[in-house]
Amino acid sequence: FQPSLHTHPDPERQRDARATGPKMSHKSTTTTALPMEPAGPGISTYEEVARVLPTDYKPLQSNLRRMEALYALKSRIEANLNRSLNLKMVQVPLVVTPQSGVNDTLDRDGSRTPVAFKAGLGLENRMDAEVVQAATKWKRTALKQFECAVGEGINTDMRAIRKDYFLDHDHSCYVDQWDWEKVITTENRNLDYLKGTVRNIWASLVDAAQEVRDLFPELKEADSVYPPPPQDIVFVHAEEMLRRWPNLGRKQREEAILQEHPAVFIIGIGHPLADGRPHEARAADYDDWWTENSEGTRGLNGDILVWNPVTRRRHELSSMGIRVDGETLRLQMEGVGRAAELVSPYHQSVLSGSLPLSIGGGIGQARTYQYFLRTAHLGEVTVSIWPEQLKAICAERNIKVLE
Repeated sequence: FQPSLHTHPDPERQRDARATGPKMSHKSTTTTALPMEPAGPGISTYEEVARVLPTDYKPLQSNLRRMEALYALKSRIEANLNRSLNLKMVQVPLVVTPQSGVNDTLDRDGSRTPVAFKAGLGLENRMDAEVVQAATKWKRTALKQFECAVGEGINTDMRAIRKDYFLDHDHSCYVDQWDWEKVITTENRNLDYLKGTVRNIWASLVDAAQEVRDLFPELKEADSVYPPPPQDIVFVHAEEMLRRWPNLGRKQREEAILQEHPAVFIIGIGHPLADGRPHEARAADYDDWWTENSEGTRGLNGDILVWNPVTRRRHELSSMGIRVDGETLRLQMEGVGRAAELVSPYHQSVLSGSLPLSIGGGIGQARTYQYFLRTAHLGEVTVSIWPEQLKAICAERNIKVLE
């Protein structure tokens, strides 16, 4: 792979932190443990952060002006998503019980644990509680709670804490997402339906961004430096990327495809590819990454990635997919060695069919603002805590993080 002249390769391309593990045939339905691969961003030191952040950065807006643009973008994206996907905004929990099984593990190995505490002053036995890491599984139970019919869904303004993230230019321990979910039928559990939903989401984001660009001309005026967001999104399976770039690591393959198409949806994240490893580890109890689709590959899920012209790097906006049914839940949980967890209320509800079939996903709000408002760091569009090392690196590069 030779990068295009308009891109700036970075050191992340020189590393691919893959863990080894038992391999599994791509077409197999055997439930031996699947090989693991880290799900993180690839950056793990602040020396690397210093190398990849731009040194020629000039913010397009003041902090206050950017907040005005951010909320204009937020309201328009929410309206577009709700209209195009037939969703209604609902309240979402910040705290759940571990016994419910609805909190998100974020990856397969359980290394990213939620913030836990005891709740309920005055109770003889105070309640076990956890701060959500994502509302992925809760949303499916909420479809039943809100009595959504087929074709109807919910959207949430989700907030979470992910304390085990490495804090860099696009990761914060404070997370905000549009977490959405929609009731579908068995007939909708196919690749065409997934692609149609992705196209609606991408159009919702781009149309909202265009309106905001019209309202804030400084964003348009930067088109000569940062090309405007593409109108179309391109679909590619992780298996095809491996076939084309077998000697590149997965993050390198993502950057390679983004040189050709600046907005892509990568299908099939979670199931082992032809080399016996998944493109990326993915939790086994929500997205269906097991089912063979109409193209003869595995998976009814994927990620929206874009090329960020400010950071000159890959930039993930959303993870989403058609959710597991009872059979694929069992296969996936057995495949990753987590069958013991199937006793939880959430898992039992999926296995019994008492929860509706659904499609859903999370769209990172701060990531989306960072991309469309052309900022170099997540901290320019979200308020969080940042390590002193990171703040010093940003200050040297004219990047003012909010805290």
